[in-house]
Amino acid sequence: MPSPIRRKSSAPTPRSQRIAFDHFEVDMRSGELRKHGSRLRLQAQPFQLLVLLLRDAGEVVARDEICRELWPADTFVDFEHSLAAAVNKLREALGDSAENPKYIETLPKRGYRFIGKIKPEVPVVMPSPEPKEFAELAPVSAAKAKKTHWRWALAFVALAAVIAMAIWLARLPHNPGNSEPLTAIPFTSDPGLQTAPSFSPDGSRVAFAWDDGSNRSGAPAYDLYVKAIGSETLIRLTHHPSEWISSTWSPDGTQIALHRLASVDTGIYVVPALGGPERKLHATHAPYSLVAPLSWSPDGKWIAYADAEDGKPGDRMFLLNVDTLESHAFPHDPTCNHEGNLTFSHSGQQLAMLCVHSTTSFEYFVTNFQGKAKRSLTTIHEFATDLAWTGDDKYLILARELDTGPELNELRVSDGAMRKLSVSSGGNWPAVSGDGRRLAFSTFVGHVNIWRRDLLHPEAAPVQMYTSTREQNAAQYSPDSKHVAFDSARSGLWSVWMADTDGSNLVQISHDGPAGYPRWSPDSQKIAFAMKDSDGLWNVYTADISDRVPHKLQTNVPETTDPEWSHDGKWIYFRGYEGVGHQLYRCPVKGGDAAILAVSQDIIEPIESADGKVLYFPSRNVNALMMMLPLDRPDAAPQPVVGMPNISVEHQWAVVPSGIYFVPQAAPRTISFYDFASRHTREIFKSDRELSDGVSVAPDGHSMLYSQLDENNSNIMLVSNFH
Repeated sequence: MPSPIRRKSSAPTPRSQRIAFDHFEVDMRSGELRKHGSRLRLQAQPFQLLVLLLRDAGEVVARDEICRELWPADTFVDFEHSLAAAVNKLREALGDSAENPKYIETLPKRGYRFIGKIKPEVPVVMPSPEPKEFAELAPVSAAKAKKTHWRWALAFVALAAVIAMAIWLARLPHNPGNSEPLTAIPFTSDPGLQTAPSFSPDGSRVAFAWDDGSNRSGAPAYDLYVKAIGSETLIRLTHHPSEWISSTWSPDGTQIALHRLASVDTGIYVVPALGGPERKLHATHAPYSLVAPLSWSPDGKWIAYADAEDGKPGDRMFLLNVDTLESHAFPHDPTCNHEGNLTFSHSGQQLAMLCVHSTTSFEYFVTNFQGKAKRSLTTIHEFATDLAWTGDDKYLILARELDTGPELNELRVSDGAMRKLSVSSGGNWPAVSGDGRRLAFSTFVGHVNIWRRDLLHPEAAPVQMYTSTREQNAAQYSPDSKHVAFDSARSGLWSVWMADTDGSNLVQISHDGPAGYPRWSPDSQKIAFAMKDSDGLWNVYTADISDRVPHKLQTNVPETTDPEWSHDGKWIYFRGYEGVGHQLYRCPVKGGDAAILAVSQDIIEPIESADGKVLYFPSRNVNALMMMLPLDRPDAAPQPVVGMPNISVEHQWAVVPSGIYFVPQAAPRTISFYDFASRHTREIFKSDRELSDGVSVAPDGHSMLYSQLDENNSNIMLVSNFH
């Protein structure tokens, strides 16, 4: 239960319209936060949280009280995560820190408290027809004082009534059609990967990408198919196996535009909806599936898409004129690292878009066709896949990857309120029919296990390690070869685990939150890993294997992940998220100020060479160049490793003294080796399954641990009673 309210004299009174502290001013009438008079961008829920904390300044406001105030009873959200997101957004606007708070203090497992000093309320001087010098001295008659008192009382009662009515309206179910659980049934059930659905304008057909797993190399091989609802007849529209395909229908339903990712053939194409030859509209450089979604404008004139500008970092949004085939850049927000998911509403009056500030900050906006009247809806902290407007244009459906798996959410356009959709299974790549009655999405069924391979005899059968019915990956040998650390969901939440090399003596290292990416200290006595704190931010922790008690790495960077020890055990490298893009840091193992080593849009995972002279890291999370940074030259800039092919995924590589083991982008079921001396690459072995995160070589070089997707299927699910 929340503690009783005990207001201090400095707390704002119910009648206060403006509250000032430090350089900030809160205008509750306009719902604005200003600093030095300039308006700061702050969403509705973080602003409401600030007002709530200011109301009880100096007192602890319990978490459950905040949740009741910020989210109506019918709102289905992950309260813990949503609260953490609101607090983070508020701290970001105030320039505050969770570690050294100046304004918002966290009381673990209890709540939050405003600890800033509120300035005295400025008295309101009512205008008077008398000269100022006389008005200030004239006594107020009893009748006038009584009249003024009643005016204030009536104003306060009216304000209270308005607030009560607003709260009552906010608590009304905003979508009665979704109050009951939604029933999702399989629309496709064939083996392989069926994903990225899109509805025909009349909602009777669904186009989707399908990789049937027939590609012997293991590389993705998607083609575009169409299937009518209520029929099992498939129409194959393309015959060009591709890394990815996203699609959108023309408003008249006669054509389908597709964004194909396929090396030199990457681009936007159109194909007749009933089958026929393709026509290429525009070449693109889209690097991965999250950039690929398309949206065709209701008037048929434009196709919205995202692309990576050749030679420039970051993904940007564009509009392709269907008649002239001219591409126009959509206005870019410099605070966005990447931009995408530009999606037309059914009326054509608005577009939704996604702004990626960092890999833990994703902000959704709505804007007009000119990209000017942009309004923020919400910020989430998980990767998201595509978005779709509901038929009435009142909501956006989006998918996000939570620590517990994918989840579909409904985002209200009017005020940014978000709630979880009550579908029986989470999903990705949502699509909504034009009439709003049907929802389609893709569900993934996979299982990742850790396997061991004999590198002296790679042709020998691999051995499955640390058997579990839950997913696990990212295994790493300890330098003394006695233990293995890895992350696993066997306890229900992704956590760091440790076991002996033979698989015995399994123990859990982390307990308090989602955690992963374990890395051993050179003396094999400690493990560094990333764990999400209660405020929703990831940070690096270390734990001694003797007591297994995690300790947070105390540094000046507010969010840290991907730790790696230096070969001498004096430093920990990690990735930070401040500003636009990522920063690569080095910090003393006992904590302290971190030094920036490199800044890039997509710095991912740092690993030091065996001699401590070079730091290696991928250029981005997929299809990445391997970069190298000399550590003995302070002025050195990162350079690509000469002659090394691109790696498939960020965590699929390992450095040894003579070279780098990795999974090539061109052969995602293959482990290869790049030799430092010869600068040549050779294949070590092939897996019969897709490979996942984690490659580790034993200190003696005789064996390797790697992760493998032993089950890998996805199907399209259909909800017929949506809105």
